[in-house]
Amino acid sequence: MGDVTPRRPALRAADGTWLGPVAGLAALVVAVLGVLYADAGQPGAVDARIGAAVYGARPSPSRQVALVIDYLGEPVGAAALVAAIVTGCLLLRRIRAAVVVVGGAGAAVVTATLLKHVVGRTINGGHLSFPSGHTAFLTALALLAALLATGRLGLGRTAGALFVLAAALVAGAAMGWAQVALGAHYPTDVLGGWCTALAVAPATAWLVDTVADAGRR
Repeated sequence: MGDVTPRRPALRAADGTWLGPVAGLAALVVAVLGVLYADAGQPGAVDARIGAAVYGARPSPSRQVALVIDYLGEPVGAAALVAAIVTGCLLLRRIRAAVVVVGGAGAAVVTATLLKHVVGRTINGGHLSFPSGHTAFLTALALLAALLATGRLGLGRTAGALFVLAAALVAGAAMGWAQVALGAHYPTDVLGGWCTALAVAPATAWLVDTVADAGRR
């Protein structure tokens, strides 16, 4: 019978060897961008160039696609995504995995929210914008789901790393495009949100593993 308190770690030993440096680099990018755009209320040069090509998605069909993707980062849509993944984890009797998903996604959103108040960058008449919480959430969720899947799929170190990073990149790019297209964020806000997830999600998985393993000793 399966163990309802799974001993399988969220992070395999092979994951830690590359996720640690990636998380550190991502945190550095967030810090640098936060300093550069602190208290700013307008786009930078990079934002202006990228935003000009993306902003203002036409009423159909691209704007509708952007709105659907954006909904996945709204409370109801986000809760539905998390619930679906957690349900899968519980059906597989992966309690620790479920905790990692909820904790990692939640930590990414909380961190992004706190950083918004610290950095103070605004868009659209005063709305705090750096980093993008929507992008941080979806990236973290995709990264963690892929990370948990690598062990079950039996992927090696290189294949697993590529799979996890690809999932984070696709999710971040999709949500980032939607946020810029809808005028909710500057492109650098999106990059900040993506990097926030890359920094926070692995750290959360490591913390859950550490606490769970310590509790079994």
